[in-house]
Amino acid sequence: MSILLGVFLLLAGIAWFLNVKSRPMLTGRIKTLLYKSTDSLYNISFSKVSTNIFTGNATLQNVKIIPDTNRYKQLVALKRAPNNLYQVSLKKLVVRHFHPLTLYREHKLQLGEIIFDKPEVVMVNKQLAFNEGRAPRPIKSPYDIISKNLKEFSIQTIRFKDVSFKYINKNIVNAVPFAIDDLNITLTDLLVDSTSAEDPSRFYLLKDIVINLNNYVYRTPDKMYDIKLDKLDFRATTGKLRVNHFALVPLYPEMEFGKVAGYARERFNIGMSDIILNGIDLPLYISKQELWAKEMAIANGFVSVFNHNGLPHKPQENKIGKFPHQLLQRLSTPILVQKIQLKDVNINYAVYNSESNQKGQISFEHTSGIIKNATNLEKIKAINPIMDVNLSTYLFGQGKLDVNFIFDLKAKDGAFSYKGTLHNFNARVLNQITKPLGLVRINRGSVDKLKFNFKANDKGAKGIVDFSYYDLSVALMKNDPEKDHLVTRGFLSFLANALIIKSENPGADGKLVPVSVSYDRPANTSFFNLIWKSLFTGIKYSIGITEEKQSEVRAHIARFKAMRASHMQRKQKRLERRQNRERSEKMEKR
Repeated sequence: MSILLGVFLLLAGIAWFLNVKSRPMLTGRIKTLLYKSTDSLYNISFSKVSTNIFTGNATLQNVKIIPDTNRYKQLVALKRAPNNLYQVSLKKLVVRHFHPLTLYREHKLQLGEIIFDKPEVVMVNKQLAFNEGRAPRPIKSPYDIISKNLKEFSIQTIRFKDVSFKYINKNIVNAVPFAIDDLNITLTDLLVDSTSAEDPSRFYLLKDIVINLNNYVYRTPDKMYDIKLDKLDFRATTGKLRVNHFALVPLYPEMEFGKVAGYARERFNIGMSDIILNGIDLPLYISKQELWAKEMAIANGFVSVFNHNGLPHKPQENKIGKFPHQLLQRLSTPILVQKIQLKDVNINYAVYNSESNQKGQISFEHTSGIIKNATNLEKIKAINPIMDVNLSTYLFGQGKLDVNFIFDLKAKDGAFSYKGTLHNFNARVLNQITKPLGLVRINRGSVDKLKFNFKANDKGAKGIVDFSYYDLSVALMKNDPEKDHLVTRGFLSFLANALIIKSENPGADGKLVPVSVSYDRPANTSFFNLIWKSLFTGIKYSIGITEEKQSEVRAHIARFKAMRASHMQRKQKRLERRQNRERSEKMEKR
């Protein structure tokens, strides 16, 4: 027992000696290593270091890693400066499983894990021309810098937990900094030795980078929306980023949203259950903040747009230049996604009409398709300036619609084209939009096919509509304040069906009659509005509701009103004559 006690005391004494004596050696080595391995660019400071030889752990308190701005200027002049500068500060940095004896005897600094707990990280990006095309590895091998003191430096895992991250873009004048909290980053297998800098399986001396973000919520500066991410995961070795449920959530109900905004502002409600990006070029994004991805997949989601047209429009509001491909060009982040796959996305566009006091809507359900060449990069547009979109969807969940959009990414006037075919469906489903917005109810009708082909730009759309249908009957509606709902305008409906509405196309001669549409876009209307208004105009013209026919009906109505007024005048005169006779007869009897 006494021998065991003696061995224990001896081991405890050796442990105490190494535990205390290793601190200044470790402190000096950490500071020297960081300074030299970063080409004298970064310095580390901390108020206290504590070590435990039994566990092989160390803790650094009040840590700050800051760049030397004077040295950075020197490196720029030498064309060795990086595009990114970092500043890191945190209360505690934990080092686990270090081996002071290995460091002392073999000159190898081997660490099992470093934990940055709740650090504040500021990243400043400035694109430097001499870094264009450089491989994702240090400009100068860190081993050349540390080899006089160390044979090897390695860290199995580096964890940044609950990071407060701030990104400052110095490439754009007055750019707004981007900030995000609660980010988790894991760097694996950092190795500095005589061969690691040239190892093609490593980038920036690492084997892998893993990024996680959970339950992220960001309120937009206008305080009208929350942006939510339930879970985001990224792994550098695969270049794959996955988002489990993304949402753009409006903070006010449909009818209140525009009132809070102060004008008839479109309200977006977006939710996507599964988003995947494959083939992300992480080194390119780190060095130049350019997002290149081979493929993006979006599945199981919805996009809902609502506008309260009963509210005043924003004074001098101008939506010119806000088509989807134009907004893509205005993104501050350079981006290229070679292919985007959509699967089972529901799209709904709704408008509240103050004349009918009802909401009209059009829906495209189970939308799937492919978008190619989504980019705002000039060098890519110089090769291929077209973003090609092919979609299949179901109008109101019934008629299948196949549509193709061709967006000219270089067009100054927002030029694009759209063509497609809507297959057979019951025309009465259109009442969801024609009654509230057009005050027209479709009593019956069957659609065989609707084909369209348009060219459009900021000013409007021109194209051809081929609408094949039969057995069509409509009723014109009006709002009855006393009954608080829409009622049928009987006589006008009769005139419409008798004088305007073509009950079928092709007609009795078997010839399908196409119509030409030229729709002028009001500057304060959206992309969705342009699409459906141009198609709706084509449908109206096809069934006979043209400007000429409407003028003809108005003339009939005017004549009818004149005849009715004349009839009422004659009736009134007859009544007056009869009353005069009756009075005369009474006078004679007296």
